[in-house]
Amino acid sequence: MPLRREKSSVSIASSEFAWASATGLRISHGYLASPTIELLRRFGAASVLDLGCGNGAFTSEMVRSGFSVQGCDASSSGLELARASFPEIPFFFHDLSNPLPESHRGQYDAVVCLEVIEHLLLPRTLMANATQALRPGGIFILSTPFHGYWKNLALAITNKFDDHWHPLKDFGHVKFFSKRTLIQLINESGFEVQAWLTTGRTRLLPCSMIVAARKQ
Repeated sequence: MPLRREKSSVSIASSEFAWASATGLRISHGYLASPTIELLRRFGAASVLDLGCGNGAFTSEMVRSGFSVQGCDASSSGLELARASFPEIPFFFHDLSNPLPESHRGQYDAVVCLEVIEHLLLPRTLMANATQALRPGGIFILSTPFHGYWKNLALAITNKFDDHWHPLKDFGHVKFFSKRTLIQLINESGFEVQAWLTTGRTRLLPCSMIVAARKQ
C-alpha cells in the first residue's frame, strides 16, 4: 500500500481530527509498521484492537499480516474512509473520553495505538480504554513522537517547532513525551514495560518511540 505524505504545518479548523480524502498509509507507518507487527508476533497476539485507527490503512496491514483486527476511532471522517476502503474489517465509533463498550471489554490479546496519545489532553483516558480492551496478560503497543535532549535542541536550532507541534491545527499535538514520562504513565496505569525502542531517522534524532507493555 502506498505511503501518504502529511502536511504537518497546515492550518485546519475542525470539530474532529480531520482526515483528507486520500487513503493509504501515512509516511510515519514507513518506520512504525514493521516493528509493531514484529512485536505482535513476538508476544503471540492473535486478536487485536486498533485504538485510534484513523482511515483504517494500518488496520488493514495488520489483517494482511494474519491478525484478527477491529478498529475504532472518534473521527467520523476517518471511519468513513476506513469502512469504504476496507468493508471486510469491523470498525466502530468510540470517543476515548468514554469507557469502552461492554462488548469489546476483555476481548483482545493486544491493543495497538500508533501516534494518538500526543493528540489527547487527557492521555490517561487512552490507558483506561486499553486496559478495558485487553485480556489478563494482554499486550499494549503504543507509539508517539520521541522527545529527548538532542531532538529538542535540533528543533530549536532549525526553528521547526511550528512544523512539529501543529499549533494551528485543531486536534493537533498537545502532549510531548520523553522515554521517562511515557514509561511513568504506562507504569502508573497498571502495565509492565516489556520492550522500548526508537524508530525513524537516526539513533540520536529518532522520529518516534514504541513501547510494548503487559497488562498486570
